[in-house]
Amino acid sequence: MIFISLGLIVLAVAFFMPANEITKKVGAGIRVFGIVLLVLGVSTSCFKQIDAGFVGVKVLFGQVQNDVLPSGLHFINPLVDVKEMDVKTQNYTMSGIHDEGDKEGDDAIRILTADGLEVAIDLTVLFKVVPADAPKILNETGLDYNIKIVRPITRTAIRDNAVYYEAVALYSSKRDEFQNRIFKTIEKSFKERGIILEQMLVRNITLPVSVKASIESKINAEQDAQKMQFVLQKEKQEAERKRVEAQGIADYQRIISSGLTDKQLQYETIKANLELAKSPNSKVIVMGRGNSPLILDAK
Repeated sequence: MIFISLGLIVLAVAFFMPANEITKKVGAGIRVFGIVLLVLGVSTSCFKQIDAGFVGVKVLFGQVQNDVLPSGLHFINPLVDVKEMDVKTQNYTMSGIHDEGDKEGDDAIRILTADGLEVAIDLTVLFKVVPADAPKILNETGLDYNIKIVRPITRTAIRDNAVYYEAVALYSSKRDEFQNRIFKTIEKSFKERGIILEQMLVRNITLPVSVKASIESKINAEQDAQKMQFVLQKEKQEAERKRVEAQGIADYQRIISSGLTDKQLQYETIKANLELAKSPNSKVIVMGRGNSPLILDAK
C-alpha cells in the first residue's frame, strides 16, 4: 500500500505541473516514476504470506471479511488490509509475584471465601483462538482479546465460584473440585466468543497469615500425635518382647528342674571327680555335707 500511495502522489504531482518546455520533459520522467511505483505497489500488495500458526483476516475499507486466509502465500486484492491473528496455544498469567504475570506488579486474583476470608490466587490460563472465528473476534473485540476477554472472564468466574468454599478447604481438600468448577465456567464463556480453553493452572493459593498459622499449628499437633502413637507402639512391642523372653526363661528353668534327679546329680559329681583325679595339678578336695566337693588349688 505504501508504494501505491507514493505512485498516486507522484502521478498527481506530474499531472498538475505547469505545461512548458522544461516541465514537459521533467513531468514525463515523473509520470514514468509514478507509474513504476504504482505497478510495484500493486504487484507487492497482491501477494500476502501468512506465517505458520497464524491466520489472516481481510479488512476492506474498514469492513471485516468472513473468509480466513490459512498459513501460506496468497494472491489478494491489493486494496485489502490483512490482519494476522495467532491461533497457536497462548497463555495469560495473573500472579502476585512482581514481573511474573502479563501485567506488572501484584496481579493476583483476590477473592472472598464462604467464611469471609480474603484469599489470593495465582493463575495461568492456556487458550487458543478458533481459526474460523478469527473474523468474529477481530470485528467484535479486536486483536487485544486477551485483555478484553481472557482476563475479565477468568477473574469474574473465580470470584463467583469461590463463595461456595471455605478458605481452608479451598487450600487443601477442595482445591481440585474448585479448579474443575471454574474450568467449566470459563470454558463455556470462552467458547461463545470463539476461544478454546485448553487448560487452567491454579499456581498458588495464599491464605491470610492467621489462617496459615492455625493450619501449621494443627499439622504440627497431628505430627506430634502420630509420633506419640509410634512411641507407644514401640514400647508395647518392647514389653511384649520382654514378656516372651521371661516366659522362655521360666519354661527353661521348669524343664531343667523337672529333668534333674538326685541320681543324675550324683552321677555328674562322680564324673567331675574323675576328671579332677586325672589332672596333673595337685589339688585339695574338701568334702562337705553335700554331695559336691570344694576344690582348692594347691599350687
